Amino acid sequence: MPSLQLNKLTKQFAEHTALHEVSLTVRDGEIFTLLGPSGCGKSTTLWSIAGLHRPDSGSIAFGDRVVFDHGHVNIEPEHRNCGVVFQSYAIWPHLSVAANVGYPLKLRKTPKAERDRRVREVLELVELGRHADRYPHELSGGQQQRVALARALAHPPDLLLLDEPFSNLDAKLRDRSRQWLKTLQSQVGVTTVFVTHDQDEALSVSDRVAVMDQGKVRQVGTPTEIYEHPADLFVADFVGTANILAATVVEADGAHAVLRVDGVGEPLKVPHTDRRLGPVRICIRPENIEIQRGGGDVRRPHHTLTAKVDNQAYLGDHYRYTIRIGGTPVIVTTTRPAATGELTVSLPPDDIRVFHEEADSNEENHHAPVH
Repeated sequence: MPSLQLNKLTKQFAEHTALHEVSLTVRDGEIFTLLGPSGCGKSTTLWSIAGLHRPDSGSIAFGDRVVFDHGHVNIEPEHRNCGVVFQSYAIWPHLSVAANVGYPLKLRKTPKAERDRRVREVLELVELGRHADRYPHELSGGQQQRVALARALAHPPDLLLLDEPFSNLDAKLRDRSRQWLKTLQSQVGVTTVFVTHDQDEALSVSDRVAVMDQGKVRQVGTPTEIYEHPADLFVADFVGTANILAATVVEADGAHAVLRVDGVGEPLKVPHTDRRLGPVRICIRPENIEIQRGGGDVRRPHHTLTAKVDNQAYLGDHYRYTIRIGGTPVIVTTTRPAATGELTVSLPPDDIRVFHEEADSNEENHHAPVH
């Protein structure tokens, strides 16, 4: 049974449609991430799950328990048993760490001995056992974030809801916190809905990701599916770095398409199940563009071209080159340094994704998995 089911949620704020028929299924025990730019509807979705927003239509169920059904059911937030961590952490400055964590239990009139035991347990779980008597101003940002998480777990929740919990941390601490959260969640086993605008965060912590834009879900899938098989141009461009080029489909048989790409001499034959001809956009990731090395006698694959290097950068674990294909800037990455003046590159057909410009997000890439 799924832990969470959203069915056709809509939410309007004045003239702005925050959610447009959002339907999602979150599986028991997984970390499910809502990813998208500011204003896409991800936080509105999370707050609707928590009961802090009332949708205009649709339904929300926790397992077989309906907590919202427009016009029929609207369970109050305090009775939904969700643990929530906000971007600001919302911990009380005048209370100690232990008092902050124990506050939800106090509200539930949990006996003091049991409350103290549970507070000790969750503080050990988040590695703050020796900080129980400290106050928020004596803690680092990362420690404050753990206090907020411990408070959300103090009364074991049915769902853990995290709204941009790492956005106030510096880059290194953010990365460590992601790894720590993944480990903690696997220990606790609580179903988690995580909101972020950070694609790296989404790819690194999630079991599955829903990419949102303008109040709609564009694609749901594993991090690998989202990155390697984006359902549309928005997903391709938003998640990771995407080189997007104009092309024309001149032949298509339902299994492959033959493309002409401006700046590439040879036509490209790529896997594609759409039979339509005409203008398209193609996407290829920087790491999938192959740099051809060696002398002039080396046999090179089809779809090879030589381009001037406009810009290059050494980024520690890889090199990044900017070239032009048909006048469009294209980024190429490699772990080994390459020539500084010109690069000879090839575009592997299996790594090219094709999107028909006039199609909507559900039709642009018929072989992209959407779950």
